Amino acid sequence: MTAADGAVPEVRVDVWLWAARFFKTRSLAKQAIGGGKVELNGGPCKAARSVRAGDRLRVRRGEETMEVEVLGVSERRGPAPEAQALYRESASSREAREAARAGRRLALAPRPAGRPGKHDRAELRRLKEGGPGDG
Repeated sequence: MTAADGAVPEVRVDVWLWAARFFKTRSLAKQAIGGGKVELNGGPCKAARSVRAGDRLRVRRGEETMEVEVLGVSERRGPAPEAQALYRESASSREAREAARAGRRLALAPRPAGRPGKHDRAELRRLKEGGPGDG
């Protein structure tokens, strides 16, 4: 968005979140803002609040939280490289997201399916008691 009269360009925060590809639709962005998932400059915000370059946003999507600085504004949803040029994620936010992603990966480690059967229980008993079959 350009400002011909020399004013600082600004756009609604829900439109900016949609244009920067944080949410697939503007209504999803608006719902997230209404649900308290988006903070502007450390405080709560409403969908109609204006965002401009230099503002800081904290956006929670599912289990991820991103802290970004607004570098530019746009009312138009363009290609992904253009959208990524509208913001810069903080280093601490990126590290926290990577750590959380690694933790979720570990939590999804494969587990045995169901309860142990007769042979499984016998093997567990042998391992615990050191019975026959232990080398």
